Amino acid sequence: MQHKGTQRLLTSRLELRRLTLADAEQMYAHWAADREVTRFLTWPPHATVDVTRGVLEEWVAGYASDDFYQWGIVLNETSELVGTISVVSIDDDVDAVEIGYCLGRAWWSKGIMTEALRRVIAFFFDEVGANRVCAKHDVDNPASGAVMAKCGMRREGVRRAGARSNRGIVDVACYALLAEDARA
Repeated sequence: MQHKGTQRLLTSRLELRRLTLADAEQMYAHWAADREVTRFLTWPPHATVDVTRGVLEEWVAGYASDDFYQWGIVLNETSELVGTISVVSIDDDVDAVEIGYCLGRAWWSKGIMTEALRRVIAFFFDEVGANRVCAKHDVDNPASGAVMAKCGMRREGVRRAGARSNRGIVDVACYALLAEDARA
């Protein structure tokens, strides 16, 4: 793969962009402090906006690396920051990236994450040269799997007791899309 780092990506309704420290208030208010949003995730809800600022400081520093991918999801219509989509792991030996995402509850079931994930998948296949894009979700969060399926990702199976989330050790459903399948 030829890593390019977090590039600005556009869709008809969204701008996917690098986050800044100025995003702390919206990130905290829209999803990072919400226990319902973070219930199936690997990181706890943020107790204060200062925790959110600390996370953003790490991400902003990460943008110096060409293999760091962390986008804020912004609605074009309102300029609101509503979520994030990122690469949570990279395997350069097989040209693969694993994607993770999070969306504020007020924007669930509107096709926003599906639109963002489609754009990120296209970026990795068309611009970075990935061969495999994968993602996983807690089996008790089927809405996340529906997003993956809508983007053409195939369910590969379930890893029993395969991850730890805010709910404890959980089973995770694994999905992937190969570049050859995306082009077909």
